[in-house]
Amino acid sequence: MQWDIVIIFFIYGLAFFTMGIALTLERSRAPRLAERRVLRPLAIFGLLHGMHEWIEILLLQGLWLGVPFPDYISNIRYTMLIISFIPLIYFGLLMLFDTQQANSLPLVILIAMLGFYALVVLVVHQFRPDLQLAPVDTLARYLLAVPGAILAGLGLRKRAGELRAAGRAEIARRFRWAALGFGLYGLTQLFVSPIDLFPAAVINSAAFLNLLGFPVQLVRATVALLVTVNLIQAIQVVDNEREEQLMSAQQGRLEALEQVRNDLEEREALRRELLRHTVIAQEDERGRIARELHDETAQFLTALSLNLATLKNLVPRDPKTRDLIDGLQSQIRLMTQGIYRLVHDLRPAQLDDLGLVPALQYLAEEEKKRAGLQVNLNFTGERQRLDPLVETVLFRVAQEALINVIRHAQCEQANMALAFEPEQVVLKISDQGVGIDKMLAESPERGWGLAGMRERVDSVEGELHISSPASGGTLVEVCVPILETKITAQEETIDESHPPDVS
Repeated sequence: MQWDIVIIFFIYGLAFFTMGIALTLERSRAPRLAERRVLRPLAIFGLLHGMHEWIEILLLQGLWLGVPFPDYISNIRYTMLIISFIPLIYFGLLMLFDTQQANSLPLVILIAMLGFYALVVLVVHQFRPDLQLAPVDTLARYLLAVPGAILAGLGLRKRAGELRAAGRAEIARRFRWAALGFGLYGLTQLFVSPIDLFPAAVINSAAFLNLLGFPVQLVRATVALLVTVNLIQAIQVVDNEREEQLMSAQQGRLEALEQVRNDLEEREALRRELLRHTVIAQEDERGRIARELHDETAQFLTALSLNLATLKNLVPRDPKTRDLIDGLQSQIRLMTQGIYRLVHDLRPAQLDDLGLVPALQYLAEEEKKRAGLQVNLNFTGERQRLDPLVETVLFRVAQEALINVIRHAQCEQANMALAFEPEQVVLKISDQGVGIDKMLAESPERGWGLAGMRERVDSVEGELHISSPASGGTLVEVCVPILETKITAQEETIDESHPPDVS
């Protein structure tokens, strides 16, 4: 029987101590079971009362072995027992009163109950000094444990009703069972150790044992397990709610990120389409200007040249007059050649009529004539006609890159390579000049040309890479996917926009 009571006390203490640890851990997380300030006193009760039961095991073993512990150990047990009931009462009061009242009223009631308990202990000790410290334990159970447990049960019952109204039926059910456990626990505190004091002389633990054949501590351990198990299960339900809430939040975040990604993709597609239409419109405008230069200005200059030739035949054979007319005709020829170059730069006929490769060859020849730049050409892969917009973009990039070499690279030679690969076409222009970093440092406005190149390449879903290799110079590389695209009306406009050669 002695070891049976030790096991009962151990389970009794372990149940409440476990409850204290579980509630302490719950307090550190988001308060979904109850407010943190409400859970704190119940956690303190569980920890203190569990340790009290284990101290009582220690005292019983000393008594059985005939080696009793010093009196101060018993005093520690009494103190811990009384202190453990204080947070239990405070927990019940906090649960029963609303937030506005809970700031002061529960504390006032608690102080009043402790004062009444201290007064009764003093009165009993005054009239029955022979009982020594026994009334401290007994009266603590009568005046603190019983009302504290009942208040805790009522508070949990009230909280269960609130949770049920909020649609959290499972937690409400666990709270009702825990409330029942605290109610039964309060009743078991009426069965105190037998002392010569009413009603402890009649209703006590010895009478309970004689009547039912098992100690009252067994019932206390059972209801302690009932309370602890249901509160822990309530915490598990709350954990499941937190997990569902977290999963829902993560799902919402993923959906939001997916929406943002879709929006970015739509914006990127819209930006590329806008760039595409911008390039098309720009080339269309170039073609229109080229046609006007050819059809109007060039024809006007041709007519002027013919009129001067007629005038030359009509005027007297005055050397000065004839020299003046010859000078005017020479200037007209230079203007015509300049217009021809301008028309070609605006919209090269070779690009529309013959394709990208001949246009690049012609561009290399023109740059050699114009600026003395030697361009080494290299074409690989099976040559084919590309989408008109793709050919235009690659030609403009090559044109801008060669202009940059002439203006900034400080060298007289460049390399141009065009590779037709199965899924993409790659254009590379390189030189052995000063390098891209130095060029940008000396001419910051060159960045606008690079930006234009990049926007053109983006309009055909290509990639532009500009770098300075370790060997020196600058490398401009363009990779454009070969897509089977239909020529739109706007692209047809580009094809039709090239002017005929200026004669």
